Amino acid sequence: QVQLVESGGGLVQPGGSLRLSCAASGSIGSIYNMRWFRQAPGTQRELVAILAPSGSTNYPDSVKDRFTISRDSAKNTVYLQMDSLKPEDTAVYYCAQTIRSVFPTRTQDYWGQGIQVTVSS
Repeated sequence: QVQLVESGGGLVQPGGSLRLSCAASGSIGSIYNMRWFRQAPGTQRELVAILAPSGSTNYPDSVKDRFTISRDSAKNTVYLQMDSLKPEDTAVYYCAQTIRSVFPTRTQDYWGQGIQVTVSS
């Protein structure tokens, strides 16, 4: 069984920074795409960062040049560095990883539990 555990959220003032972490554990064979989403109350879930196995990244305009996705393959962990935070970044943030598990052998998306990020003075 594979589990994702997120950490690093909290309250930060506008202009501040936070780094989210998402660690995968369990029967992991390979990890493919790594993604971060967010969802504010009353809105649809929004993709904010994607990291492909090749190392290429992609961001929507709303977070480009402020958010950076990265990984530590040895730790099966993906990070989201968030700088110059704005009140509109307030949301619950979710990580998602496409993982091929060993036992049982299958490939599917796994999701973290979600973590609150609040940007407010």
